[in-house]
Amino acid sequence: MKKKLPFCFSLLTAALLVACNPATPPAQTQVTEQASPSVQAPVAEKIAHEMTIHGDTRIDNYYWMRDDKREDPKVLAHLEAENQYADALLADTKPLQTQLFEEMKSRIKKDDDSVPTRSGQYYYSSEMRGDNEYPVYVRSSDFAGTNKQELLDANKLAEGHEYYNLGGLSASPNDKLLAYAEDTLSRRIYTIKFKDLETGELLSDELQGTSGTTLWANDNKTVYYIKKDPQTLLGYQVFRHTLGTPQAQDELVYEETDNTFYTGISKSKDHSLIYIHHSATETSGVSLIDANQADAKPIAFVPREAGLEYEIAKLGDTFYVLTNLDAINFRLMKVAADQLGDKRKWQDVIAHRPDVQLQGFELFNDHLVYQQRQNGLSEIFVKKLSGGPAHKLNFNDNAYMARMYGNNELDNPSLRVYYTSMTTPGTHYDVDLNSFALTQLKQQPVLGDFDAANYASERLFVEARDGAKVPVTLVYRKDKFKKDGTNPLYQYGYGSYGATMDPGFSSNRLSLLDRGVVYAIAHIRGSQMLGRPWYEDGKKLTKKNTFNDFIDVTKALVAQGYGHKDKVVAAGGSAGGLLMGAVINQAPELYLGVAAHVPFVDVITTMLDESIPLTTNEYDEWGNPNDKTYYDYMLSYSPYDQVKAQAYPNLLVTTGLHDSQVQYFEPAKWVAKLREMKTDSNMLVFKTDMEAGHGGASGRFKRLHDTALEYAFFLNLLDK
Repeated sequence: MKKKLPFCFSLLTAALLVACNPATPPAQTQVTEQASPSVQAPVAEKIAHEMTIHGDTRIDNYYWMRDDKREDPKVLAHLEAENQYADALLADTKPLQTQLFEEMKSRIKKDDDSVPTRSGQYYYSSEMRGDNEYPVYVRSSDFAGTNKQELLDANKLAEGHEYYNLGGLSASPNDKLLAYAEDTLSRRIYTIKFKDLETGELLSDELQGTSGTTLWANDNKTVYYIKKDPQTLLGYQVFRHTLGTPQAQDELVYEETDNTFYTGISKSKDHSLIYIHHSATETSGVSLIDANQADAKPIAFVPREAGLEYEIAKLGDTFYVLTNLDAINFRLMKVAADQLGDKRKWQDVIAHRPDVQLQGFELFNDHLVYQQRQNGLSEIFVKKLSGGPAHKLNFNDNAYMARMYGNNELDNPSLRVYYTSMTTPGTHYDVDLNSFALTQLKQQPVLGDFDAANYASERLFVEARDGAKVPVTLVYRKDKFKKDGTNPLYQYGYGSYGATMDPGFSSNRLSLLDRGVVYAIAHIRGSQMLGRPWYEDGKKLTKKNTFNDFIDVTKALVAQGYGHKDKVVAAGGSAGGLLMGAVINQAPELYLGVAAHVPFVDVITTMLDESIPLTTNEYDEWGNPNDKTYYDYMLSYSPYDQVKAQAYPNLLVTTGLHDSQVQYFEPAKWVAKLREMKTDSNMLVFKTDMEAGHGGASGRFKRLHDTALEYAFFLNLLDK
């Protein structure tokens, strides 16, 4: 998703002294012995690059690895050398990688359809067939699939591309045209195309450099889209395009001048309004455009205000507002459509409760559905707008994930819900809004000998060093688990942006559980598992709580017999990669192996460079290092800056050359510095996907190779 961040000034000073006095003179990428006489690790050239701010000078010997165009022969050669080294070092795991890949693939039903969701007069779904990597998108006149029409075959569209991502499918109001978006580089920059669904022909219109989302005005010929800045990759301009005209003639409807904000667009359920969403980490807002007027101008819902967050939904002449106005855990309010612009007119629908976080809501003609989180568990309630008590939907597992999706129409008689737990495969339900009866539409099939009764999940709380109680969710195979401190333990974490990693099922994970590995998710601060305060206590000047929580969870799980102290592995990606980098600087002795995927590790350098994609929008997450207070704090934990002469765990680091969220050169530099500084002979493996970006490989089976690589890396260390 986004990028993501750790530790001590005296240690940094020591690292800089070593960096300024290299043991070998600068040279082109060399080769040295590492793991065995026959396998040699690349050694990157050291070219001192000074960066001074607040009177402090940092030396970055590997700054030269940054190449925004991805064309520098020297940089590409170094990455290829690392890939060759990784392949050689992991050669003995190839059979296990293949075995794991086949295991995981064998659990996937090849012919599999998504559950249709209604939008307008049609039900839309996708179909996977055989060994296809991508789905075929279809629509039907009813849920049962009558009169099915193929819209797009992503397999055909992906032909000739190493990477392909199809998104932004949007039918015109009269259902005759389809807009869709393509990304063939994994930079999350999309080209929007249009298809005539009656003739099957493509229109001549192509919209370049977009975020991928297309919204139709109600005249069936006007569309709204967001243009991205080609350097920062921020979507900041909303354009209006008329079909049949050149993109150069498109009208700029809105331009975001504050580069700390993201811009998004959506449409109201009654199709009357286009919403422009303005989103920063701690502030949000909405502007409205009349979807019935092709020349309409945006109008602010209320003036934007620092620290005020809200989202809206429209029902008749009333707007419902989910907001943090005087409510850290949010409240639901409403306001009449003729009283816009003044938040003093907002009235409570669901009052603020300090111990319950209001997460989201859906409106129907006669019902309000809202979701809240209490004591770390998500709960869904259905309430008639005419009055009466709210009805809570009940789920059986002690830890689970439930979310609402596909509820696109106000006149739907039922609520669509997706449910899963660590032992329950993803299950889709329709909930009757009047009787509250649940109808199971589909449970994701798991082929082979899977039996949910063979597995158990636990939810517990671990006391962190400052007394905070950190939620943890575990899953294991019953006949492989003894709770006597003999099992291997795999611990996952993220802990940033308020993103909550709810416990859900993974058929891939069975390959670990069936080998006796205990899998744990540490719901550390920086997420919202325990509400918005849990997030606030894990960002900016409290960010170290995130890392401390993860370490304290590891210690507690080992002490309680869930894992062997010498058989603990950990993994995280993006901001979770930052977590991994901070943790291994602080407590490397706790982990046998660590996987850091697309890791955000060069915190200070990135956050001081506004030309790097997404930097400015991150200030409210990490802090702005142009302020010395934040600079000093961020520097004290930044994984790259805090690498030091010590033993590190066995490490697997992965990235994508075209990553738009965390640039490839962050992990590349980090690995080079680790090779220089670390005192152990443990493995340090660095793999760059030369065709992919932040999300890794595209395609449902191709992605399994990445998972198989990580699992084989860990299982090889664990002798499993």
